[in-house]
Amino acid sequence: MKKDILIICLILLLVIFVANGTEIQSVEEYYLTHIDDIKEDSETVFISIRCDSVLSHYDMLDPSLKKDGVLPADGMILPKNEYVLREGDTVFDILSRVTRHNRIQMEYQGADKNGFGSVHVEGINYLYSFSCGPLSGWTYTVNGKTAGVGCSLYELSDGDVIEWIYTCELGEDIASSEGESIGGGGS
Repeated sequence: MKKDILIICLILLLVIFVANGTEIQSVEEYYLTHIDDIKEDSETVFISIRCDSVLSHYDMLDPSLKKDGVLPADGMILPKNEYVLREGDTVFDILSRVTRHNRIQMEYQGADKNGFGSVHVEGINYLYSFSCGPLSGWTYTVNGKTAGVGCSLYELSDGDVIEWIYTCELGEDIASSEGESIGGGGS
């Protein structure tokens, strides 16, 4: 009997010791606190998210999105920021972490749910494919050029610059910040 009580007390002490020295975080808390841990030797990428093409196609925009606060006045959902690149990160991995960190709504279709074998980004900041006409949707560039592959297939390198851009005319209405025409891109 005394032996059992002693073992239970030791287990409780061990649990208390471990709990006091361990910081328990949810996955979301981890990403919110560790996304900006850029050190001198960290590999990094830059990412921005914009929808400025909607401003010149405002008449085509879904009426439910014309409410105040839904569409940024300048079309910039996320200005260019630097984030840590982890080994094997894809364009989608960075977008996923960044939208969670900045609490930006993002919805996607998994690679197993379409014929392209890649994740398809359906909506960011409540702006979805076809929200601004039949040719509208999200596309991305890396270093000012369209990638030609889905966002979950494009593996990034140190220093890459990712731009997520909403198009209203299948890319013909937008250019990357590098001035490159996007025409025909996809997510």
